[in-house]
Amino acid sequence: MTDKKMQLLIPVENQVRELDPKLLLACIAARQGFSSVIGSRRELEFRIDSYPKSIYLSKSMTRRSLIFFRMARKFGHDIVTWDEEALVHLPPETYFSRRLHPEAIRHVSHLFAWGRDNVELWRQYAHLPEDIPIHNTGNPRNDMLRPEMHPFYEEEVQALRHRYGDFLLVNTNFNHVNAFGSDMNLFQPVKKADELAKFGRAARGMSREYAQGLWDHKHAVFKSFQHLIPKLDRVFPDLNIIIRPHPTERHDVYKDIAARCSRVHVTNEGNVVPWILATRVVLHNGCTTGVESFVMGVPSISYRESVDDIYDNGFYRLPNAVSHQCFNFDQLRDTIHQIFSGSLGVADGDERNALVKSYLSSQDGPLACEKMVDVLAEAVTDRTDNDQLSLWDRLQRRLIADGYHLYKRLKPKLPGSHNRPEFQRHRYPGISIDTINSKIKRLQHILKDTTRLKVEQLNEVLFRMSV
Repeated sequence: MTDKKMQLLIPVENQVRELDPKLLLACIAARQGFSSVIGSRRELEFRIDSYPKSIYLSKSMTRRSLIFFRMARKFGHDIVTWDEEALVHLPPETYFSRRLHPEAIRHVSHLFAWGRDNVELWRQYAHLPEDIPIHNTGNPRNDMLRPEMHPFYEEEVQALRHRYGDFLLVNTNFNHVNAFGSDMNLFQPVKKADELAKFGRAARGMSREYAQGLWDHKHAVFKSFQHLIPKLDRVFPDLNIIIRPHPTERHDVYKDIAARCSRVHVTNEGNVVPWILATRVVLHNGCTTGVESFVMGVPSISYRESVDDIYDNGFYRLPNAVSHQCFNFDQLRDTIHQIFSGSLGVADGDERNALVKSYLSSQDGPLACEKMVDVLAEAVTDRTDNDQLSLWDRLQRRLIADGYHLYKRLKPKLPGSHNRPEFQRHRYPGISIDTINSKIKRLQHILKDTTRLKVEQLNEVLFRMSV
């Protein structure tokens, strides 16, 4: 067991997607003596100067990370990182320019990879520091897909089945063209027809040619899904149809469709895992949920009425490859009938299993979280600290912290800011301490973990877990 005073800082950006697996990580870390602060990424980073020396678990290494990384290192924190977007990822050169920053990665002490593909991807990066270790651990999110973790969601699964009966789960990922804010799309809206559109946030790091092609393709797929959903409502009168938008998508278009249909519902409630376990079939196009469904043994269909091999076989190769692929409505209708009749299951086969194995480590044996915590414990053992600060160092830290706080307060007010309060509430609506305690209790029961944890609510969106 490591020093009980050592602390992990675990930021959560998208609550519905990240909180459960990161709570699992915190529970497992507690067994080795780590305390954790977990909650809203924005709030946790805003308070970075108030924590003792800790290990910050970042989920990206982009240009946007750089200012914070400099700040965190200045206050003595160690930074370890995985990339939330490195499972279903862009082609290497586009991925590197969009998701990695040469200076940001130099502030990182350890990298955690989803699987072998992720390791090989990072090793191609020209600016990868020679001495940075890459650990092929897997990711906390894929821990939650493993059979032994399914009981964590059992009550939610039964509640969803009771509420909706048999349902078809439609997972969308049109955040490149239907983002919560128009500035977050691939391109910003133009005021004149002949005006050249400026890049939005989603296009940063892409060439204009690649971004334009992706924009055109995603728009075509988006339109095909808008036409598809009312057809499904008519053709399958005994099924409810659940539309689950990407966490950073707008819901307006889907709610308008639902208003014209009989059994279409739009929700982003809770983690997607219980929804996948509760449904009979997942419908998507190039969405990570296609991979998650495959791992959990739930049939998925990639609906590909609009095809562009540059993106479908480049960016979205993995989720499309592990799903049944339908290229028109007749194929889709017949495939859904076969799945519900029991004559067709998961799109299985040795080739698909080998493909997923190359992308996702820790599908059996020790959990990814356990492997990660072992790395962190060793890193703490090897660490040498010097807490003696001169008066000048303390003054410098204070000035830097004050400047950073001012920057974080002003940033949400800037045009096109990613930190607008309404968007932050959309991504992290908050959670009660009772719900946090309930989740921890269920996780510890599954883990057969008797560690006694103290959970404190630090504010509306941050919690501390300690032994």
